[in-house]
Amino acid sequence: MFSSVAHLARANPFNAPHLQLVHDGLAGPRSSPAGPPGPPRRSRHLAAAAVEEQYSCDYGSGRFFILCGLGGIISCGTTHTALVPLDLVKCRMQVDPQKYKGIFNGFSVTLKEDGVRGLAKGWAPTFIGYSMQGLCKFGFYEVFKVLYSNMLGEENTYLWRTSLYLAASASAEFFADIALAPMEAAKVRIQTQPGYANTLRDAAPKMYKEEGLKAFYKGVAPLWMRQIPYTMMKFACFERTVEALYKFVVPKPRSECSKAEQLVVTFVAGYIAGVFCAVVSHPADSVVSVLNKEKGSSASQVLQRLGFKGVWKGLFARIIMIGTLTALQWFIYDSVKVYFRLPRPPPPEMPESLKKKLGLTQ
Repeated sequence: MFSSVAHLARANPFNAPHLQLVHDGLAGPRSSPAGPPGPPRRSRHLAAAAVEEQYSCDYGSGRFFILCGLGGIISCGTTHTALVPLDLVKCRMQVDPQKYKGIFNGFSVTLKEDGVRGLAKGWAPTFIGYSMQGLCKFGFYEVFKVLYSNMLGEENTYLWRTSLYLAASASAEFFADIALAPMEAAKVRIQTQPGYANTLRDAAPKMYKEEGLKAFYKGVAPLWMRQIPYTMMKFACFERTVEALYKFVVPKPRSECSKAEQLVVTFVAGYIAGVFCAVVSHPADSVVSVLNKEKGSSASQVLQRLGFKGVWKGLFARIIMIGTLTALQWFIYDSVKVYFRLPRPPPPEMPESLKKKLGLTQ
């Protein structure tokens, strides 16, 4: 067990290519004494692998991207909506920490004031907004991953795969947040301003009348601050954690694992990624919550007023929410791929051409 943990620690997902080759024992002929050649390993590109399974479409085709976007809608829309009560309490803790002093106290106060129905406030903008965000986040991630991989070429795709994951996810999230911003603004008003509005139909016209379109998009820059680092961590950490789990923890190759076993690995890797996501994105999340509640405030003014300690209020609730959320999202997204028989490339292996350059094959 401890040797597996040590391997995982050394296989840190943000290693430089050379260090990763050293950890893989592939730095060159001088990195290890000569020995009998092992069994040949089949080369796999990051974006494709030769497998026996019959797929419903080709990797990188239009149908593939459309169904990935549908998977994003299902995974993000359903999970965020299911966690509306926890999100509501977390937002209220951020904007009024004197009244909502903790996660359990927050639930108690909310139930006393609004009843059980009050915990569902903001479900409509949450479902619509995060469905649109999921469409762009997962759909565009697959698009940009293929695009950047083709630009880099097979060898550099393998060597710089973590950078590729980071760049593709950041590019996708830029557009995803533009789609999310209007509904996020309405959701925060409904959840954190008692008496302002109880439904999206009440909140949206009122916000437009008071501030125009600015009311819906003034939080987009803080959203980028929160969501782009979150998504970069979510995708890069997930991809490299899956790779590490199959390499050091799972006792058999991925090709020999059943679909159910593969989905368990997906869930575990998703939860690990989610914990890191919550910590990275929480300060900006606090700023967004306060900014969308107040009129006329800027992100810098809110940040200055909250201070270092204030931006970390509600972190425990966010870790629970985002850890569970991220794990479920990856599980549902991967399940959608399985259901529609979409290509699901295995963890990448070093291309044969790169092995020859390093003198690892004859």
